[in-house]
Amino acid sequence: MQDLNGELRLAVLGAGHGGKTMAADMAARGYHVNLYNRTREHIDAIRARRGIELQLENEEVVFGPLQVVSNQMEEVLDGVHLIMVVVPASGHTSIARSCAPYLKDGQIVVLNPGRTGGALEFRKVLQECGCSADVTIAETETLLFASRSGGPAEAHIFRRKNSIPLAALPATRTAQVLDVVTEIYPQFVAAPDVLHTSLNNMGAVFHPALTLLNVGWIERTQGDFQFYMDGVTQSTSRILEVVDRERVTVAAALGVRAQTALEWLARAYSATGDNLDEAMHDNPGYQGIKAPRSLRHRYIFEDVPFSLVPIAALGKRFGVNVWAIDSLIQLACVAHSTDFYHRGRTVESMGLAGLRVSEIRNLVKYGHTEPPDLLAADRHNLQEPVS
Repeated sequence: MQDLNGELRLAVLGAGHGGKTMAADMAARGYHVNLYNRTREHIDAIRARRGIELQLENEEVVFGPLQVVSNQMEEVLDGVHLIMVVVPASGHTSIARSCAPYLKDGQIVVLNPGRTGGALEFRKVLQECGCSADVTIAETETLLFASRSGGPAEAHIFRRKNSIPLAALPATRTAQVLDVVTEIYPQFVAAPDVLHTSLNNMGAVFHPALTLLNVGWIERTQGDFQFYMDGVTQSTSRILEVVDRERVTVAAALGVRAQTALEWLARAYSATGDNLDEAMHDNPGYQGIKAPRSLRHRYIFEDVPFSLVPIAALGKRFGVNVWAIDSLIQLACVAHSTDFYHRGRTVESMGLAGLRVSEIRNLVKYGHTEPPDLLAADRHNLQEPVS
């Protein structure tokens, strides 16, 4: 859905840390970019400046001029080809419902990132809303940037990851999505399917555990310490390693060879070590990132219900012991006085209820639960004349 001059038109949905960074970065490089945020007051300063000031990794400051800045979804989606959703996973359902009436054939929606099961849930919500447009939904394994918002119309990139796996739903459309997004970000690479992007969700391993294990320090200092450099110790890293092993085991139960956290740090940041304590401290991309100011942070309200809860649900569905992950979920429930199991993604909300592993794998690869050869045979049988 490029315009008559062949210009690629983009929309970014979400004006938080990541959304402002991505919108400004693409706009500063000459792309036509629209920006949506549900709450108009949060984008008033951006509307007034008609763009976002962005500090790059090398401390250079650039300006990203935006074409449309609005809280009206129809206005932001009109005429765009690529839609980058950059909101906490807790907002994916709301975004899908808001998009559903206005999506057009040929548009691509990329969740940056999907966390665990994001594309599956987004697809199910669009179906429930009666969206009939032939839209391709994709998700990334993580967000491209380590970034923060510097002010109402400012953002700061600390580091770009070396590579970001991306998969479409179904996986047969991944190459089509990459043809578009790699024009903008060559860091995006093909993942086998959305099970791989969802179960290689490293935020599930790092964010909730480090936040909960450092909660006293967070509340005492309002987050005035370096989250990864100071918050990761030998003991906390050992807990991360157990959570990581459970995630990898759940993935294996679904036929997915997930990367370990050590492998991921080496690929994403070129950070290495004999254990997570060493590798995380070897990562310059984590330098300068402060801890959350309180427990009321997306590392809990996003990563527990939309990363840990669906991993635990899949583990229990397919017989994997997830006691460490369950322990973190329960601690978060107590600390927040919230039932994250109830609020989180389930096999039902991802559209996977009652499916066998083989059916789930067919769904993410082909878009339906039966392999193509069986579907072709069914179509052939329907066409046989009745004698």
